[in-house]
This record gives sequence, structure tokens and C-alpha cells, in this order.
Amino acid sequence: MRAVTVTAPSSIAISDVDEPEGGGGVLVKCQTVGICGTDVKVLKGAIPVAYPRVMGHEVMGEVVDAPQGSGVDVGQRVLVDPGSACGHCDLCHRGRPHLCRNAGLMGREVDGVFAEYVRVPPHRVLTVPDSVSDRAGGVLQVLGTCIHAQRAVDVFPGQVAAVIGLGVSGQLMVQLLRERGVTVVGITRSEWKRELAAKHGAAATAAPDAAEAVLSDLTDGRGPDLVVEAVGTERTLAQAIELVGIGGEVLVFGTLTGGDAGLPYYQFYFKELTLYNPRAALPGDYAAGIELAASGRLQLEPIVTHTLELAEAERAFELVHDPSSLKVLMTV
Repeated sequence: MRAVTVTAPSSIAISDVDEPEGGGGVLVKCQTVGICGTDVKVLKGAIPVAYPRVMGHEVMGEVVDAPQGSGVDVGQRVLVDPGSACGHCDLCHRGRPHLCRNAGLMGREVDGVFAEYVRVPPHRVLTVPDSVSDRAGGVLQVLGTCIHAQRAVDVFPGQVAAVIGLGVSGQLMVQLLRERGVTVVGITRSEWKRELAAKHGAAATAAPDAAEAVLSDLTDGRGPDLVVEAVGTERTLAQAIELVGIGGEVLVFGTLTGGDAGLPYYQFYFKELTLYNPRAALPGDYAAGIELAASGRLQLEPIVTHTLELAEAERAFELVHDPSSLKVLMTV
């Protein structure tokens, strides 16, 4: 079968690989796959993998084979939970398998979903109704991680939140907070991304250098109750800490791996801040995202800016860095 493989750092190929073997799993014909930041880091070599590795972990497809008694039927449209857990470590026993000490991710520890077929255990497939388009389905995996992140914060209608960074996850964060009755301010340098956030429910938007004034006007100088950092840099985390109001919360969704400017540490103390740093998602988070998408309460299709064929994988990865792009999908 055809698959997109990384053969060395910064080296990508369309390869012929063996179809996944049996063993009681569900065989899924991949239809729509999405590129995310982890895939970009794998390609660059920033995340080490065993070469060659079939890439990717975001997929929606159709079941073509399933073991009897699995509860999964041939012909079902499904989202695949890309993470595996051992089920035996202390974190698994504490109900946190997404943090499993022996966890694996498709496209990283094992071969991924940028292929014609994948085989996964039955408990890792979730049915997607026909009311969710293939285009919207390509956003469901990252939506699940955003839902998981927001479970950490107990916001309520009437509160004010800011979202720093209006990429794919930032746009989803805006919609999810709006769905919870929160007044949201979207912050980014990109004018067209600010306009998209406004269409999806942001009460106001601002460039980074204007954010403090906009939030002060909206909150009578108190600052927002919550700031979501959805970029993944020390600079944007520092801005989140500076912007949030006293007694507020900061949700660190962007993946920070270091920095050199330092953080405004005194503000941790002075504001008595609470910081959350969620990771990955649970099956229930994906299920909640599918339900929201099927209900029509979220607008996922406009977040997809490019859809290419699997054979165009090299171009698709280039587009991820293009200022005109948000979510980049490939069809298989």
C-alpha cells in the first residue's frame, strides 16, 4: 500500500509498504488525514523516530474489517484515537492513560496513518455520523485535545477569556469558550485570522500590542479571568501571565520546550495565578468533540484552508508554514 514515510531528518517519501497485519484489530481505510505540529517535528528530526517511519496520527476513515464481538461494524465512518497505553502503570490505574509511562503515538513510536490502511484495537475507534463532513472530520482529533484542555478550567457565562494565537487550536479554543458562554478576545498578528475568530464568536480581537488595552476596556481594568496560550513560545506565555487578571487562570496549550527571555515570575505570586498544562486527550474528549461537530454548534470546515492528495505530501508540509494556511489535510 502507499504511505508517506520519513526516511531521515527532512527527508520524505511516498513508499510502498506492507498492509497492516491482522491480530484482532479493526482495519480502517484512511480517507482524510491531517498534519499537525508533531508531524512537522518528526519530519525535521526534532522528535526522533526509527527510520523509515510511516508518518501521521490524525485520521478519519471507514472500517473495512472488524472482529466479531468488537462492537465495530464494517462500513462505519470512524475517528481513530492515535495514542496507546499499557493499562498497567500507575497513571493508567489512576484513570490517566493519556499520560501512560509506556505510551505510544502513531507516527512516532509506531507506524502512523499517512497510509491507505491502519489497524487499531476496537476501543480506539469512535463512530463519526454522516452529518460531519470529511473536511470537518479532519479537524476532530485536534478538537479532542482542545476539549481535554478546557476540562481543566471551570469557566462560566459572563466571564472574559483571551486566546493568544489563532491558529487551528486557537480558533477551536475560541469556539469552545463561546459555546460555554464566555466572552472571548482573540489575539494574533494575523488580520485574517482575527476576522475568522470574530466570525466564530470572538467578542473582540486584537493584535498583541493592543491586547492589554482591549481587555482593559472590556473588563473595566480587571483583566480576563482566563488566558489560553495557544502558540507555544515563552514570549506568548509571558504575555498570558501579564494579561490575566488577579486570581486568574492560564491554560498553557502550546507546547513549550524552552526559552531564553525568562518569565514574569513575580506575577505568579502577586496575582496568585493558577497555570494548567494539559496534554493529549481521552476517548471521552474525542466523543464530545464528535457530538459538538455533529450538532452544528462548531464551525470546523472554515478552519481547513488546504486539502491535497497523499502523493502531494511534500507540498502539504510546506503549506503548514505558509501564512495563508490553517489546517492542512490530505485525502488518501
